[in-house]
Amino acid sequence: MTRLVLVLGDQLSEGLSALRAADPACDVVVMAEVMAEGTYVPHHPKKIALVLAAMRKFAAHLRGQGWQVAYRRLDEEGAETIVGELLRRAEEFGAVEVLATTPGEWRLIRALKEAPLTVHFHADDRFLATRSDFADWADGKKQLRMEYFYRLMRRKTGLLMEGDRPVGGKWNYDAENRKAPPKGVDHPGPPQFPPDTEVEEVLALVEARFGTHFGHLHPFWFATTRAQALEALQHFIAHALPRFGDFQDAMMVDERWLYHSILSPYLNIGLLSPLEVCQAAEAEWQAGRAPLNAVEGFIRQILGWREFVRGIYFLEGADYPTRNALGHSRALPPLFWGAPTGMQCLSQVVRQTQEEAYAHHIQRLMVTGNFALLAGIDPAEVHDWYLAVYADAFEWVEAPNTVGMSQFADGGIVGSKPYVSSGAYIHRMSNYCGSCSYRVEQKTGEGACPFNLLYWHFLDRHRARFEGNPRMGNMYRTWDRMEAEKQDRIIAEAEDFLRRLEAGEEV
Repeated sequence: MTRLVLVLGDQLSEGLSALRAADPACDVVVMAEVMAEGTYVPHHPKKIALVLAAMRKFAAHLRGQGWQVAYRRLDEEGAETIVGELLRRAEEFGAVEVLATTPGEWRLIRALKEAPLTVHFHADDRFLATRSDFADWADGKKQLRMEYFYRLMRRKTGLLMEGDRPVGGKWNYDAENRKAPPKGVDHPGPPQFPPDTEVEEVLALVEARFGTHFGHLHPFWFATTRAQALEALQHFIAHALPRFGDFQDAMMVDERWLYHSILSPYLNIGLLSPLEVCQAAEAEWQAGRAPLNAVEGFIRQILGWREFVRGIYFLEGADYPTRNALGHSRALPPLFWGAPTGMQCLSQVVRQTQEEAYAHHIQRLMVTGNFALLAGIDPAEVHDWYLAVYADAFEWVEAPNTVGMSQFADGGIVGSKPYVSSGAYIHRMSNYCGSCSYRVEQKTGEGACPFNLLYWHFLDRHRARFEGNPRMGNMYRTWDRMEAEKQDRIIAEAEDFLRRLEAGEEV
């Protein structure tokens, strides 16, 4: 009897578990472009175009491998949800069973479980740690810290290991990877892939259906096939990896790529595998072409952080994205959607996001995320924004990074303290402040950096929660040494800023 084999837009991997469980002689692969997947949050047009174009090319690849593929394009007759399209295809082919690789979002898992079909879930084994691996590691621990999980994964994979010890004698080289911005960047960024005829068709469709969404569709340059994604990997390995570690936390005006890989979109839709990416980086160190600090820092982002946040997402359950431990409720301000702001750092990151559907991890964490946390913005709105605007954002990876790491809305499951800073951190790690309307060195008064005001306001209003945190004691001791008059002025000016932010005024 015919079975349907569901392949989602972030499951574009030839070795997908559902495909391995199926028989190309009698089973039918179902792939569908549906409005619901493009609009449950207002996804960036570039993200939608990337997924749809890659889906179409992957479907053609499967047909070339002998699979029968029932593919629904967005402008063709069909249903507008994944389950609706499965039901339509089940009737067409007389199928009652569906083989599915477990989706990476709880909403889709729930929808498939509630469908009037027999759905057989197969574990997504494209990751290096299974969900049960992570649950076993987490069991009984009072705190879950990525560093110790990362060491476990190094031992499991053998990456950068000499027996049971890390090469070089250290597990990480963070101390070497926090350099301020370089005077110049000699790397042009990721390779650009001009749209072919099929991609141009997708771009026209996306422009027609999703043209009102935040974000620029053109120019479109993403890889849309595995071959192109492999080319992007090799380009990064050869041209950027050697300097990646030094400047992985740096931010620069009008320098969007620095030495970053821009590979996460391809990893997260399945065109690349995490192990092959890590092994490619390790081989560069072994060949003496890339320093250990760069290679270890890059591998840690994938083997450590990426695997860790996926484990957290599934361990914590479907309610995780809705958590709000700090009780923040302020609406997301218009500046996140491109409204003018005098804050150069935010202006730079939001404009880059709008144009590229990309910003690197420190831009997300310490600029937009830091501001949202300091300003007390509702983490659900922050979560929806990050999920919408970045090409690599799928909920399993985005929610722990936003709800946990960025907004501390999970109460400390991901991070031991909130990632907040005054303008000093941004000044140290970027050259944004030199061309800002505000003065980073000014603490109060006209022209004072809003991050300086909001930093102390945040600490003051959340004192009961954080003053006992051993990693935050120095912050509160500094606050307590200030004269009461200065404290009062900071709080009053911060609250005036927040009032203007709420009123929709330009800040």
